Amino acid sequence: MKELIQLFLTFARIGGFTFGGGYAMLPMIQREIVQNKKWATEEEVMNYYAVGQCTPGVIAVNTATFIGYKCKGIVGAIFATLGVIFPSIVIITVIAAFIRNFLSYEAVGYALSGINVAVAVLVIDAVIKLWKKGVKNIFGFCLFLGALIFSVFTDWSPIYVVIAAIVFGISYGALNSRKADRK
Repeated sequence: MKELIQLFLTFARIGGFTFGGGYAMLPMIQREIVQNKKWATEEEVMNYYAVGQCTPGVIAVNTATFIGYKCKGIVGAIFATLGVIFPSIVIITVIAAFIRNFLSYEAVGYALSGINVAVAVLVIDAVIKLWKKGVKNIFGFCLFLGALIFSVFTDWSPIYVVIAAIVFGISYGALNSRKADRK
């Protein structure tokens, strides 16, 4: 039970002290889960994160669920998931109760502007870390460039970009294993 409570509290801290969604949470997830708790390796977290982006739902919730499941099975997944969403539920409930009065304060507007800047920095940090883990060769760079072009310059759904990347990744792996078998 102690480990389940630790899962809940760790993900509650992550959910409560990171703003900007799943991308902004990645640096804190890496620090807490990989460095401090050693519940997963950095590569495992990146894999969970990648799968979390491809599955329905919020990236941070999906990633927490995967890590909780790795640590303590289904019960761990439930505790980690509840932990990461708990702060948002509390904060949204409080804000909803006072939203009309809350937005009329000039200081709130400035605070939200400041939060937006901080979130942009956290997202850039997450992108740099994902880049270091995902773009390891010329194939990864070309795949990155293709995905970037289709994401920015077309109306393609991100789902199609991810599916295309999966297909290209599997094809690349199959070609490499065939080349290795021939040698």
